[in-house]
Amino acid sequence: MDINAIKSKLAAMDNQSSKREKIDYEKIFWKPANGSHQIRIVPSKFNRAMPFKELLFHYGIGKYPMIALSNFGEQDPIVEFVNELKKSSDKDSWSLAGKLSPKMRVFAPVVVRGEEDKGVRLWGFGKEVYKTLLQLAEDEDVGDYTDLTNGFDIKVNITPGNPYPSTTVNIKPKMSPLSDNNTLVDLWLKEQPDPIAGFSRYDYDFIKKQLQSWLNPDAEQAEESPAPQVQPVIKAPAPVSDFTLEAVQPKSNVIDKFDELFTNDLPF
Repeated sequence: MDINAIKSKLAAMDNQSSKREKIDYEKIFWKPANGSHQIRIVPSKFNRAMPFKELLFHYGIGKYPMIALSNFGEQDPIVEFVNELKKSSDKDSWSLAGKLSPKMRVFAPVVVRGEEDKGVRLWGFGKEVYKTLLQLAEDEDVGDYTDLTNGFDIKVNITPGNPYPSTTVNIKPKMSPLSDNNTLVDLWLKEQPDPIAGFSRYDYDFIKKQLQSWLNPDAEQAEESPAPQVQPVIKAPAPVSDFTLEAVQPKSNVIDKFDELFTNDLPF
């Protein structure tokens, strides 16, 4: 082994890491605070026929939400495991399958009134808000509220809740153009963040390891320390908006199902 070559490789990797640009998520995502806001959903640069992008996430399995590989048309270990659980007639297996199933989050490109200088950002919301927005578009008195000249602004109300805030949306009754400034309109239509590119994409093996650790945390602790450990209570991180996942301690038969599914490629 050439130690000098190894040192050079490490130095190159460190240099590359230091040059990596930090992502300013406030420039990509709009996260409304409590109170009332007025926004305009704009036509999507990536799909002019539909401003909404549905994405699936694994929530509560690892430290952070993980975008499901099924969004990219790839195999996903958690989805595979869920499908395996659903083959059983066992009630606990079906319950766990529901908790592990990817959760949908929807993103729309928006301009926030009063913050037009920040350009187009992505607003993320859940199923209920999504359904309301679709129903508004279906309403013959409203129609295409993203229309550049005869569209409608939307009022977003965020009210504190226990444990999470609630979101309601209402259409503003008066038609209006997106902007009187054609240059701005052109800019907003061309410069939009890509919803699917705004999240870290983990590979199959990493996601599988997170699932293993969630299903059987005692095994990981045993590797770290031979000393007896009190069995921990698994707690999911605080959910984002309407994401929910009640973590449970799985039974041994569920762990066995995981082992059966991945027995040929586990590293031990």
